[in-house]
Amino acid sequence: MSANNPPKISKWSWRSQAFRGLVYQLLAAAVVVGIGWFLVHNTLTNMRVRGIQSGFDFLTNAAGFDIGESLYHFDSSFPYYQAFLVGVVNTLRVAIVGIVLATVIGTLVGVSRFSRNALLRGLAQIYVEMFRNIPVLLQLLLWYVLLTEILPAPMEAWAIGPAFLSKGGFKFPVPIWEFGHLLMLLGMVVGCALAVVYRAWAKKLFEATGQPRSMFWVPLAIVVVCGVLGWLAGGAPSESNRPFRGDFAIENGGALTPEFLAVLFGLTLYTAAFIAEVVRAGIQSVSRGQAEAASALGLSPSMEMRLIMLPQALRVIIPPMTNQYLNLTKNSSLAVAIGYPDIVSISNTALNQTGRAVECIAIVMLVYLTTSLGTSAFMGWYNKRAAIKER
Repeated sequence: MSANNPPKISKWSWRSQAFRGLVYQLLAAAVVVGIGWFLVHNTLTNMRVRGIQSGFDFLTNAAGFDIGESLYHFDSSFPYYQAFLVGVVNTLRVAIVGIVLATVIGTLVGVSRFSRNALLRGLAQIYVEMFRNIPVLLQLLLWYVLLTEILPAPMEAWAIGPAFLSKGGFKFPVPIWEFGHLLMLLGMVVGCALAVVYRAWAKKLFEATGQPRSMFWVPLAIVVVCGVLGWLAGGAPSESNRPFRGDFAIENGGALTPEFLAVLFGLTLYTAAFIAEVVRAGIQSVSRGQAEAASALGLSPSMEMRLIMLPQALRVIIPPMTNQYLNLTKNSSLAVAIGYPDIVSISNTALNQTGRAVECIAIVMLVYLTTSLGTSAFMGWYNKRAAIKER
């Protein structure tokens, strides 16, 4: 065999680097599976020896406890799995609303760090330094104390238009569901589709002519108008369940409890401080020449920030922003400290009643793992969509 024609190595030969790598990976996977099997088998054996029951069959048994806050009806006769669903919904409720509010507040504060107004710039810096350097648990406790100690008793609730604010929480009118509301939601869905089409058209027009179009207010108006048209087509239902002062408390209407408000305020303001720094760092990563070019074109400071700086800063902002979203979701587990019935609180109650510690903790881990992976996947998709594409 000549030097120019070396002998061919079979892909199944031990001399093949790919084959050796495959064998090593299989051995590593077998070791991991073996360790996992040993831990599970040992745990189940020890539990059986000590007479500790195991399994998820308890989920179909009656929970035997009430939940103080739920978006839908729940009582003690409902099974455990529905109690866990209430906890999941309460956790997602805090996480989703908190992420939206923290993003808005954090972005505004981060942009304010570049304001030409020294007072606004200083207030933004004070906000960031104060809220991000106080432990989030202390902030939750502080908001809970403020909401339960400073606010008046329910019978002396502050009237804010048709709503009431007191130690019992925030009571507000809620619409009574009718067919017109369904048409309104369908109209808003259609409006969202039309808004996407409009944004695509406006972007192409801007790239072709340099003439900017509203990328926020016009799409928002489209969604609102379509929703209003659907509401009108459904008969314009306007009846609502309004709160009123009862004999001992504010009755009827929708409610946001002090526990929910404390968790929401604490997590939102804490996370927004970190998001503000992420936004500030992202804007600073954009070359100063971009801002000078925008000024040379006659763009106003607001247009410069909205059309030039922020779009380019997104590629730096999104990855660390994802971490803050995950932190907010996971920090919601601290809500148990002030009595908010999230998934951790309900899991603790179920654990105390059934003794199924491994199962209850596994459910909590699965919930947070699923929400974190879902958030990461969505932000990864958005990161690819917002990335600057080379020509």
